[in-house]
This record gives sequence, C-alpha cells and structure tokens, in this order.
Amino acid sequence: MIAIAIHGGAGTLRKSDMTDALEIEYKLGLERALEVGFNILKKGGRSIDAVESAVFELENYPLFNAGKGSVFNSEGKHEMDASIMEGKDLKAGAVSGVSNIKNPVLLARAVMEKTEHVLLSGEGAFQFAKQVGISIESDAYFYNEFRHQQWLEIKDSDAFKLDHSEKKFGTVGAVALSEDGNLAAATSTGGMTNKKFGRVGDSPIIGIGTYANNNTCAVSCTGHGELFIRSVVAYDISCLMEYKGLTLHEACNIVVYDKLVKIGGEGGLIAIDQGGNIEMPFNSEGMFRGAINTNGERTIMIYK
Repeated sequence: MIAIAIHGGAGTLRKSDMTDALEIEYKLGLERALEVGFNILKKGGRSIDAVESAVFELENYPLFNAGKGSVFNSEGKHEMDASIMEGKDLKAGAVSGVSNIKNPVLLARAVMEKTEHVLLSGEGAFQFAKQVGISIESDAYFYNEFRHQQWLEIKDSDAFKLDHSEKKFGTVGAVALSEDGNLAAATSTGGMTNKKFGRVGDSPIIGIGTYANNNTCAVSCTGHGELFIRSVVAYDISCLMEYKGLTLHEACNIVVYDKLVKIGGEGGLIAIDQGGNIEMPFNSEGMFRGAINTNGERTIMIYK
C-alpha cells in the first residue's frame, strides 16, 4: 500500500485572482513533484526518499515560496527553513534561517543522517552544508522579479507579507506512506516577505510544521506560522489519534477548523496515516495541493 500528498502553500487563493495560464503553471509544478515522489514509492522506495524528492522538485519551481522561489527578507536576502522526519524511529532533521542553500530539504536530511542534532540554524548550518557537499548558489539564483517587487512595496515599513497576495502562506511540503508501512513528512519555506530579526516560523520545528510517527500519521503544515507554533499543530493531530483514538479525519478537523480558528490561525495541512488515508484540510480560501491515494487516483486542486 502506497500513497503520497503534497502542498504548495495555503491562503487567499481565489479563482478570480488567477489567470488561466498561471493556474496551469502552478498545477504543472504540483503534478511534477507528485509524480516524482510517487514513482519512488511505486518502485518500492522509501517514504523518506519520496517526500524529500517531492519537496526538492517544489523548491526548484520558482512559483512556490521555497528554495529558488523564496521571498525577500527585510535586508533583501533570502532566509529559508526546512525539516524532514520519518515515522519508524522518529528521526528528524531541520534547518532554519539558511541562505544560498539551493535545496534546504537536502540539508535538513543531512542534519538527520549525519549529525547527532535535529535543528541547525544560520551560519552554522551553512558551514555544515559546505562540509557535507550540499549545493550552494549565489544570490542571483534566488532572484525573482515578482518577489522583488513584493518586497519593494513594503521594504521600508514594519509590514510583512505572507507571500504573494493579501494572505498567502508560502510553504511546500509532502507526506507519504511506503510499501514497508513507513510514514514520512517534509516541509520547506522561504518564510515571510520583509521578515526581520531572524524570524522563524513553524516549518522547521518538529511537531509543529512537520511530524511523522508510524503509530499515528505524518503531517506537513502551511499557514500563519506564529499561530501554528502556539497550537503545536502537527503533533496535536498525532496526539488526538494516539491518546483519544480519533481517526485522522476527525483529528485534522478538530485542529484546523476548531482549535486554530479560535485563535485566528489561518492555513492548512496535508496528512496521511498507516491505512493510506489522506487528509488535506484548510481554513483559508485555498491551498495548492495534490495527492495520489492507495488506489492510484490523482488529485490536483487549488480552491475549495
């Protein structure tokens, strides 16, 4: 039994705000990442490899706020976060506030497999990346005219933007179940446009933006990071399943449509359980998302 789901961010995504051509581009990016991850599972590959590869593809696609498409911070730089986790032994790796790393998800995987740590940040994470041979790119690689214009609109203010509309939470992620019954999750983001003071959101924090446990589920979140941190979203879903015996569907609904809403938390998540059941709930106007279920049925969606 194999299944996979991916997301490319949630927020104020309305059909009326999107051109047909742009919608096609977004869906192509989602389809490609989904197919890459699913092909690994189809050949008997591991769920950790599937989620890493799917997120890697999304990081390389400039329309999504991760890797190459990352937004500008208050200094006109790119600070990226990523995390990855596998459910069989709760191993995890994450990086925060890294610059010039072509694919932060690969660095998070290296932290998981080549160190005794879980989370590395900033310059230290960059030095580790050089040591283990992770690809590094110049600032020019990450330059995107659309992202630059977003930043110029607010760069001398205290405002920040949640990606590229009034509220667009730019994060990418993947969750998967492999044939051997193992779950995995990965998440990557460029954060908020014009973010200051080394701000860190939920994406690189294990148990909040990313979580995987073979006893329950694998989760990758996208939303207003501060509120997701305060709600400990990913682990909360796992806990509701483990300690209250809820189904994945029930747990996701409580967290996304009730607990988050009560504190003004907007966004969504993708989740998968041991039975290959997939949930992709969101309380925003839309969420870039895609899945291939245990029957091989494909879904690519943006709006409600």
